[in-house]
Formats: sequence, structure tokens, C-alpha cells
Amino acid sequence: MVHKSAVRHAAFPRVSYDPMLQRDHERINLNYIYNSNNVEAIQMLRMRRDPFFALVKTFKERGLLVDSLHTSVEEQVAMFLHVVGHNLRFRVIHSTFRQSTENISRYFQQVLYAIGELRGDMIKCVVPRSMSVTFCGRKLYTSQNVLAAVNFDMRFTYVLPGWEGSAHDARILTNSLSRPDGLQIPGGKFYLGDAGYACRPGILPHFRKTRYHLNEFSPRHRPQNAKDLFNLRHSSLRVTIARAFAALKNMFKFLDQKPFHTFDTQVKLVLACCILHNWILGWGDYDFFEEVLTFDEVEIDHGVGTCDNEA
Repeated sequence: MVHKSAVRHAAFPRVSYDPMLQRDHERINLNYIYNSNNVEAIQMLRMRRDPFFALVKTFKERGLLVDSLHTSVEEQVAMFLHVVGHNLRFRVIHSTFRQSTENISRYFQQVLYAIGELRGDMIKCVVPRSMSVTFCGRKLYTSQNVLAAVNFDMRFTYVLPGWEGSAHDARILTNSLSRPDGLQIPGGKFYLGDAGYACRPGILPHFRKTRYHLNEFSPRHRPQNAKDLFNLRHSSLRVTIARAFAALKNMFKFLDQKPFHTFDTQVKLVLACCILHNWILGWGDYDFFEEVLTFDEVEIDHGVGTCDNEA
């Protein structure tokens, strides 16, 4: 005797879990990833094909990301880079990637975690303790203040995000230097600081009330004294920091526009963007990046906009 429920279920076709090849082939994003040239890859993924596939390979080898039934690691990483690089909501890209917003959100968090696990190789970064202070700073919008150290290869060597925008730069630096895992300054070495930092051991700011910016000097307006000359040399070296932040903000529009993530995620994303920045430079692709992309005018500072809207 056959049970009625068994007869009822037998009337329905069985669900097949084979790969949906037809649907996968129709996904324009997969063809875009695998068959695009470097110019198109940069426009979509913010990096060339070689560093992209090397990043995917690293995630796979370390077991940080795995292929799911219908979503490869390549696609998971591409969705993350598409969101962060262009500052798009999940519901905007779901039609492009043929994924639900729930799936995109889940893969986004997984890739964010995987990138964070590379921090020991790429950068020294610290996530600050939770703070209950306001994040409305000098600007007209809420922002977080980021302390970053950059070497002359434009790589970030230390990042401390998550401070409120109203916090003074000197306060953040003092906090960082007091941490066991904070910014370490080798003996006999100095970090160039801007006007927000006072002169202290290991920190070398420029002279105040003295011309400083490079456009204030010319063959007709040469340094007139020791302070002028010091500021000219200081500004010539510190321009590397401005270039690094300009490249970072132009690669990842999330940093320079209104984001759509919770604040905790925003702090992690700042670190992730700096790690990816270093990864791209590790492949020697910065010159190529400059040639292909037309950098917009960006304001060079440490403020990163914040917003708690859901994606």
C-alpha cells in the first residue's frame, strides 16, 4: 500500500541541482570578467585582470572563500569590488549579477572578512574600541576620522579608522602611540605630519605661518630663509600622502561618497580598501591605473563619510 503523501509528492518533478549552465552563460558579468581586457576590468573591478585572479587564487588557497552551487569565488569578489568601487546599493547590482539582494549581502560580508584576513600580509591596521561619541566633524556631514601612515611607495603601512569626525588629529595620534599594537616609530626616523599634529619625537610637522604649498613656490618666488626651504622640502615629500589618498578615493568611491552600510561595516571597509590598494600596488599597476582612469578632483583629507542606511 502506497501512502497518499508519497503519491502526491511523486506527481511533482524532482528538483535538479546541476549547474544552471544556460543561466550562467547569460550572465553578462561573468563574460565581462573572463573575457574583458584590462581597461574594462579596471572600470568594473578597479584593478587589472592579473591581480584580480591572483586575489581570487589567494582566497581559495587559504580557504577563505569557496565556490557555492551557482556562484564562483570570482563572482563573489567581483560583486564586492563592484559595490565598493562604485558605491552601489545591493539592489542596484542584483539585476546585473542575477543574484538576490540577500545573496549579494551574504557574499559581500564573506569577501569583506576574507580581505580583512590579509591584513597581516598587506598592512598593519587596528580597529578601535566602540565609542559612543558623535561622528559629526568639521564638515557638513557625519564622518569618521582615519589616521594613516603612508610610505614613499604610496603604500599604507598603518591605518586606524573609526574615530569620530570631530576628534582632533593630535588626539588620535596620541591614542595610537599609546596602544601596544599602535603606530611604531623606529628610532632615528620621522613621520611627516600635517598642520594638525604638534612637533614631537618621531613626528615632523611643517612650520606654521610660513608658506608651505608647492604652488606658492616658483623660480620667481624662491625660498627666502631656512623655514621656507624646510617647508618646501616637507611639502615636496608629503605630496605622496595626497597622491595615495587621491588614488584610494578614486579607486573606491565608497570612501568619497555617501555610503549605505552600517558604521561597523564602514570601519571594516576602510581597512579593506587600504589592503586592496596595497595589493594593486604590489602588482606594479599604479602607472597603468593612472593612464586608464581619469581621476576626479577629490578633497585630500582623512574624513570618510558615514551613514547607517541599509544596503
